[in-house]
Amino acid sequence: MKKLIGILSSILFVSVASQAQELANMSQFEQGQQIYQANCALCHMDSGSGSPPIFLALNGNEQLADATRIITNIKQGAGAMPAFPGLDADEIAALATYIRNAWTNSFGEVTVAEATSTLDGFEEGLQIASVWDGVYTEAQAQRGQILYSGTCGSCHGRRLNGAPEDPDMGSTPPLARARFLRVWEGRSLATLFEYTRVTMPSDNPTSLTDEEFIDVIAYMLSVGGMPIGTNELEPDTQTLARILIQQSQ
Repeated sequence: MKKLIGILSSILFVSVASQAQELANMSQFEQGQQIYQANCALCHMDSGSGSPPIFLALNGNEQLADATRIITNIKQGAGAMPAFPGLDADEIAALATYIRNAWTNSFGEVTVAEATSTLDGFEEGLQIASVWDGVYTEAQAQRGQILYSGTCGSCHGRRLNGAPEDPDMGSTPPLARARFLRVWEGRSLATLFEYTRVTMPSDNPTSLTDEEFIDVIAYMLSVGGMPIGTNELEPDTQTLARILIQQSQ
C-alpha cells in the first residue's frame, strides 16, 4: 500500500510540475505576443505573412530554427529590420518564443538563460531617448516641410491628418498629432524610418533619399509639437532605434 501511495505521489508531482511548466510557457508566449503586436506586426503582419521581399514572412520561415540568430537580430537589427535595444533578455526570449511557435511554426522555446547568454557582451548602457527630447533641428524640419508638400501632402493631407486633397481618394494614415501617436506609441524612430523609406510614396517607393526621408520625419515631429533640438536626426537605424515615439513627455 505504501508503495502504491509513493507511486501515485510521484505521478501527481510530475503532473503538477508539468502543468506549472505549461503555464509558464503560456505566460511567456502571451508576453511575446504582446511585444510582437507592439513592435513587429506593422511590418510582419498579424498573420506572420510579412510583405516579401521587403518584410520577410515569419510564418513557416526555417531560419527561425536558429535561436541565436533570432535573438541577435532582435537586439541589433538586420537589413531593413531595425534594432530593438530597449528589449531586455526576458522580453527577447518571450518574443523569440512567440514567433518560433506562432501560426504554423513549431521551433521550440527560447529561455531567458539562452537569451542572456547570447546577449552577453553586447553593448549596454546606451541611453534610450524620446521624441520629446529635442532630436531634430528647425532647419531640418523646414527642409522636410518642402519635401512633404511636394511628395506626401496630396495623400496624407496638408495638415498631416490623413485627409487627402482629392475627395475621391480614401483616407490615409495620419502622420502627426494624437492619432499618429496612438498608433506609433512605444515604437522607435528606426521602425518609422525603415517602414516609410521602403513603402512610401506608395506609387513610387524609395524615390526619396534616406536623408530626405529623415527630414520629412523631422517635419512630422515638428507638426506634432515635439521640441526642436541642436542636432539633426541622422538616417542611421542604430541611432534611431534608441529614440522612442511617445504620446507625451
